Amino acid sequence: MQTNSFDVANKKKVALTVSELNRQVKQLLEASFLQIWVEGELASFSRPSSGHWYFTLKDDKAQIRCAMFRGQNQRLRFTPKEGEKVVVRTKVSLYEGRGDYQLIVESMEPAGAGDLQKAFEQLKAKLAAEGLFDQSHKKAIPSHPKKIAVVTSPTGAAIHDILTVLKRRFPQIEVTIYPATVQGDGAAIEIANMINQANIHQQADAIIVGRGGGSLEDLWAFNEEAVARAIYNSTLPVVSAIGHEVDFTIADFVSDYRAPTPSAAAEKLSPDQYEWRQNLDHLMDRIHHAMLRKLSSEIQKVDALRSHIKHPEKKLQENYARLTDLSTRLHQSSHRHISSLYQQLNALQQRLHSQSPTAKVNAAKIALDKEFQKLSQTIRHMMENKQQQLMRNVQTLEAVSPLSTLTRGYAIVTSQQHPVVKSIRDVKPGEALKTKLADGFIYSEVIETKPV
Repeated sequence: MQTNSFDVANKKKVALTVSELNRQVKQLLEASFLQIWVEGELASFSRPSSGHWYFTLKDDKAQIRCAMFRGQNQRLRFTPKEGEKVVVRTKVSLYEGRGDYQLIVESMEPAGAGDLQKAFEQLKAKLAAEGLFDQSHKKAIPSHPKKIAVVTSPTGAAIHDILTVLKRRFPQIEVTIYPATVQGDGAAIEIANMINQANIHQQADAIIVGRGGGSLEDLWAFNEEAVARAIYNSTLPVVSAIGHEVDFTIADFVSDYRAPTPSAAAEKLSPDQYEWRQNLDHLMDRIHHAMLRKLSSEIQKVDALRSHIKHPEKKLQENYARLTDLSTRLHQSSHRHISSLYQQLNALQQRLHSQSPTAKVNAAKIALDKEFQKLSQTIRHMMENKQQQLMRNVQTLEAVSPLSTLTRGYAIVTSQQHPVVKSIRDVKPGEALKTKLADGFIYSEVIETKPV
């Protein structure tokens, strides 16, 4: 480095040019301040078409010009504004053309908060203003899904935890893995695409989007706008399961349900199979007891009806006895009436014999003939009435007769031990049976009995 010197021989000073001085000062500054962090307030912020940023960094006592070139400012995850306090990583330099002392900024983050945290808060505020976090847009989480789609890394700890919980709680749930990178460049686009694919396929009842724990930078893919909008536009319910319980991402705010861990997400979407079995056993017990009560009630009804129903054979016997009684009474009544008429005839004959005149005889004979005709007519009418009554009784008897029942396809089975076989307990294998049908008999032998 050159400095001002005095030429003793010539007794005169050697002067530096302005450009040489600025260049030496620049070299001195850059060599002395290789990389430093400076905090201050942004002012005079300028963004020309070149893409470079020019601004002033100041505090309450001083200020300094700064430049941040396009290659560096494009990597920022937040948009700085005038009046904000920031911390910059910078090199001290000098703009030789004007001799201006300045800072060449390599990175910038909000004062008191990191770069990622600032970007997180800005996107959160933006999406909240658009209504992406509103409860009115939240979809109900199914309590008993049959199929679940999981958007995560197929080799990460998250999918292992999810599958382990589902296998333990309800292994019947089908799981479809939509593989995606969950960290690094391009991860957010992959996650958003897999959420969209799950909605296109419509082969699941809900989606779990998640990964294991990590730093804010590790989880950053789930703070990207593309993932947030994919979750918001999903027609399937989305459960976020990102990081640990203390980790919050933009995806958590947009999703329909935020689970603190991947295992908790699997717990939320899977019923407990042991609890189900207990409930099922309880319901089966209730059904069993209800059926027993119903069966007992019906048996009581059958017994009550059975006590009021007479066996056809007994009713036939009663009707036959009644018919016999009516027939006997009819015969006795007819006999008494005829006997009375014969007595009257004998009396008339005696009177006839007691009176010999022919006129009286003829008159008496005529009178007798009349009486006889009246008697015959009366007897004929009585006999016809009794015959008609007898026919009605016979028809009634035939209506309840077993023979009439036989003509409708029924049969009467008898054995040597039982006049009528009423139950399979009345016979045994090898015993001969006689079956009466409407038009004859069938003789058979018992091979086997089987209750119904």
